[in-house]
Amino acid sequence: MTLAATTELATATNEHLANISNTLIYSAMAVYTLAFFAYIAEWLFGSRSKVGRTAAALTSTPGAKKAPAVTVKNAGGTAVLERPKVVVRAATGSRDVPDGPGAHGGDEQGDLYGRIAISLTVVAFLVELAGVIARAASVQRAPWGNMYEFNITFSTVAVGVYLTLLALKKNVRWLGLFLITTVLLDLGVAVTVLYTASDQLVPALHSYWLYIHVSTAILCGAVFYVGAVGTILYLFKDSYENKLASGGKPGRFATSFLERLPASSSLDKFSYRVNAAVFPLWTFTIIAGAIWAGDAWGRYWGWDPKETWAFITWVAYACYLHARATAGWKGRKAAYIALIAFGCWLFNYYGVNIFVSGKHSYAGV
Repeated sequence: MTLAATTELATATNEHLANISNTLIYSAMAVYTLAFFAYIAEWLFGSRSKVGRTAAALTSTPGAKKAPAVTVKNAGGTAVLERPKVVVRAATGSRDVPDGPGAHGGDEQGDLYGRIAISLTVVAFLVELAGVIARAASVQRAPWGNMYEFNITFSTVAVGVYLTLLALKKNVRWLGLFLITTVLLDLGVAVTVLYTASDQLVPALHSYWLYIHVSTAILCGAVFYVGAVGTILYLFKDSYENKLASGGKPGRFATSFLERLPASSSLDKFSYRVNAAVFPLWTFTIIAGAIWAGDAWGRYWGWDPKETWAFITWVAYACYLHARATAGWKGRKAAYIALIAFGCWLFNYYGVNIFVSGKHSYAGV
């Protein structure tokens, strides 16, 4: 076979793999859509389960005070069964709120739809992962050379983080609806606005550091995203608990939705642990990027827009972790800093890549 024929065959094979990748990504979006509706059904059926929510309110979480199952009061020789009181605040004013029962609200049918949603999420994740691998095969490199490839890999990793937490028996099924909604938006933007045909890398990206630096950046972004969702829900749940404590009466929708989430203290701890766990890896990501810059451009740091915003993001998360450990800044103040930090990460990816020119301008759009 001649060199020209071999090249033509290789090109045709790569195009075929790229088409397979596109088909798999669209298929994953279809399955994610089914999972989205299943998560919606879980929340809808859970909203009607007052019995399940009451039972969950009487079941305290580790560290919370345990409510009695029943109280017997003798009145004139007659035994009277009194309903137990559900304590949502400790007498001293410190929070003693049990975690909610979850999106299903204790409803069996809601729980069934939740399990179906998880199964569909697993299927969609595997299909999307196959699409990312097919994209890598079509370009014969790591599929992180432009924003389209970064987006489809990022959403795959984000769902992988969620499924890993579930596999570790963590109480995070409440994340499902919010995660899948944004994953669908991310993939929608990827296949419409950010799509780039398979192509080879620019010379500066031909390095093994691509596998080290970009892969850790994607993982960090996915974990930071999960932490940001937890932080947003914490702010809503904290406001809900504050209103209850002050004698207020939240709206019916807010009550139905928020009472099924974990307690604000649980959401706060979850967000903090997630962000704290991945922060050292983000530090390594910046260091790896500096080393790669030294190999590619002959200097380790040049205050390129991408480098600058990566550093700003690092500082913002460092401030959050410090604030979270400081008594006067715990709670809502620290949560606001966490959201600002994630906003810096988002701008570093979308804003810098699309609107700012620099040595890291590989958006491909």
